[in-house]
Amino acid sequence: MSLSAEIAALQRAAHELMYLGVDGSPIYSDDLSRRNGEVYRLTTALYDSGAKGATIEEQANVCLALLMGYSASFIDHGEKQQHVQEVLDRCWDILDALPASLLKLCLLTACYGEVFDEPLADEGRAIIAFWDAASLTVEQQEAIEEFQNVVDNLYPWEYIDE
Repeated sequence: MSLSAEIAALQRAAHELMYLGVDGSPIYSDDLSRRNGEVYRLTTALYDSGAKGATIEEQANVCLALLMGYSASFIDHGEKQQHVQEVLDRCWDILDALPASLLKLCLLTACYGEVFDEPLADEGRAIIAFWDAASLTVEQQEAIEEFQNVVDNLYPWEYIDE
């Protein structure tokens, strides 16, 4: 399998796992378990391959896929936080070199979801502000929604007493 196909498969599987049941369909434990295991397997395979990517865009896609995979899967054999930190360390150089784009917004969103560093959100807002709201693609609209969801819900799995 090519690196591009491996990245696409992981991004697709992680996205499906993250949004499982959001459409109102029932979530079955066997399906959840199978999908979780598949995302973990794909994430581990990509991480273990040591693939970096030949271009800055491919490097960004590798990091995005890994962050999505680690975020979506709840399996952790004790290595997850170290791997996430190593991917984030790679992201800092990539983000500086990556031009403003849909890919950069997606990577900023994934990184922000891990570290909640406001300059990442500010850079994401700047990319969105540059786009023409009247001619957004479906992918741009989805990326903006995901960005807003992550920025607006810093701790989505915790109850915060007000």
